[in-house]
Amino acid sequence: MRRSDKEITDKVLLEEILEKAITCRIGMCDGDIPYVVPVNFSYKDECIYFHSAKTGKKLDIIKENNNICFEIDIDNELVQQEKICNWGCKYYSIIGFGKAYLIEDNENKRNAMDVISGHYSGKEKHEFSEEALNRVVVIKIEIESMTGKKSGY
Repeated sequence: MRRSDKEITDKVLLEEILEKAITCRIGMCDGDIPYVVPVNFSYKDECIYFHSAKTGKKLDIIKENNNICFEIDIDNELVQQEKICNWGCKYYSIIGFGKAYLIEDNENKRNAMDVISGHYSGKEKHEFSEEALNRVVVIKIEIESMTGKKSGY
């Protein structure tokens, strides 16, 4: 990282950012064309989880190339100054890399969906019908590396 004064190395703070974030942007490569999609997600045990319909572009890409980049940011605020050239932003952010794997069996899907739903609801367990589970696939990203950055805090 070019600006070491902005780097976040504290794993506890990185995990707090992951817990607080609402959206995760997933970056993939469709051949030589980048493709980024925002997703609802959760983080647990050095993995990111999100769900998807059983068909679609992101699944097609993951099946061809499971290398993933992800970005998360929180507490964004525009900081205005008298001169426009001095404007800036306050934020915490994380960029990471990993491998994506599809979870298609209902038992593991149910566990992952509890993690995803718990991220937003605060509850550990939820009811998912077999029909609902059969309509989705869950993607698990095993994080290989991530770096955090903060500005203005």
